[in-house]
Amino acid sequence: MTSAAIRARQVSKRFGSTQALDCVDLEVAPGEFFGLLGPNGAGKTTLISALAGLVRPDAGTLSVMGHDVQADYRTARRHLGVVPQELVFDPFFTVRESLRIQSGYFGIGDNDAWIDEILDNLGLTSKADANMRMLSGGMKRRVLVAQALVHRPPVIVLDEPTAGVDVELRQTLWQFIRRLNEAGHTIVLTTHYLEEAENLCTRIAMLKAGRIVALDTTANLLRRFSAHSLRLRFDGAPSPEVLPGATESGGWWSVPFDGADQIEAILARLRSAGCRVADLEIGKPDLEEVFVRVMQGAER
Repeated sequence: MTSAAIRARQVSKRFGSTQALDCVDLEVAPGEFFGLLGPNGAGKTTLISALAGLVRPDAGTLSVMGHDVQADYRTARRHLGVVPQELVFDPFFTVRESLRIQSGYFGIGDNDAWIDEILDNLGLTSKADANMRMLSGGMKRRVLVAQALVHRPPVIVLDEPTAGVDVELRQTLWQFIRRLNEAGHTIVLTTHYLEEAENLCTRIAMLKAGRIVALDTTANLLRRFSAHSLRLRFDGAPSPEVLPGATESGGWWSVPFDGADQIEAILARLRSAGCRVADLEIGKPDLEEVFVRVMQGAER
């Protein structure tokens, strides 16, 4: 039986009066592209810090590729690459020197061929000999990604990797990360850009106040908590009884439906009632709606 890429068992952590993690149970399979979502303060970064050995849980166990994070720290850490949220860098070295030093932390020498490949894939080749303090914020973010990959870890954790960066970097980064995932690397992503998680992640866990409040495939979450909708704008307001279950916002009426075969029935009902449709859109289920509904449900 293949070990889980990441396994958390009843992991809890408290900082003073704040319960950052509360009995978190989680497994991420090897090769999975996994999303870890939640509002600020939900516990995502605390869980990542515990995985990296930077925070010691009060209770529970964590492992990376079958290696316990506390009992077998060195091996577990060697299997993990983390891109942190904060821009942390040494201002005294060039980009290439920083990556060589990072390689040395893991006992890896003669790593220039892989470093060149990373630099090329992240659009950093022209900055290889530039000092870190001279780089823009977006370029520094790229170097953080490069540092996380320099020891070729099978598990890569990206903590808000595209926060505050330009569209070009996002596209470059996701192309590269997708290729790594297709090559067998496990990817764990935290992001506030929910369209990224929806497009990239095959499975998602949502955290609220340190607890997992939803865990399923992206497709199942969309199916359970969201719906297709027919958005309509009328010449004149329709009678509410013509559109049962519809909601109105900014002059647009939203009518939920399950299958495309229901659209004609909705339009036929409107024609029979004498309603004139001025404009029409079909809305797909989206993760933002799922996220809001799950968080509201967790509060209740």
